[in-house]
Amino acid sequence: MYFDQSGFDVRCEWGKQGVLQLAKTSDLYILVDVLSFSTCVEIATNRGATVFPYQWRDETVRDFAQAMNAELAEKRGVGRYSLSPASLLKISCGTRLVLPSPNGATLSLATGNVPTLAECLRNCRAVALAAMRYSHSITVVPAGERWMDGSLRPAFEDLIGAGAIIAHLQGQLSPEAQAAVAIYQSVQSNVSDLIRNCSSGRELIEKGFDRDVELATEINISNCVPKLLNNAYIRESG
Repeated sequence: MYFDQSGFDVRCEWGKQGVLQLAKTSDLYILVDVLSFSTCVEIATNRGATVFPYQWRDETVRDFAQAMNAELAEKRGVGRYSLSPASLLKISCGTRLVLPSPNGATLSLATGNVPTLAECLRNCRAVALAAMRYSHSITVVPAGERWMDGSLRPAFEDLIGAGAIIAHLQGQLSPEAQAAVAIYQSVQSNVSDLIRNCSSGRELIEKGFDRDVELATEINISNCVPKLLNNAYIRESG
């Protein structure tokens, strides 16, 4: 197939279609949703919580949370826990949390039986080291955002997150993966300011979520590797 980037050890493709199109050539997925889902998962699992991704916040999500004996994360800025990284800084060890997300969670639920890790800027080096213990056939998937019509909006922050981890991976990179690295390296010295001023960063800051952007733009401060196991993210041991 033209679009599966076969023949390369490390590939990069956007969104759910990227997950589906590259499934046959992938031994490992690394999912990147920097300003929300992946950073939330890193912070929560680093503190010993278990995170259940859920695609939509609809009428079924509360029943799912009850079935999982889990607490439901609310919309950003609402409730004790939400799709706000700052809300999870004090989450208790052992907490079971359902985290709805139209982007990162949707990708998580599309990877099937392929081993899956969640990466953000905070843990990019740690996730890369863990990934290379699994395989040298790795697909990095930046989640992106959604336009009002539901179509994919490639997001600057997720492209930067993808480049940040690919820069730590070994093996032959596809052209798409090389491009992500090149862009990351070209802005590496100014990543925080650029993400604060990109479309997604400005949206969060203008809504009062400056702390979320600050947390999401910290680079390589965490050794936590969130692994999807039985449809839930836990911190990988060892």
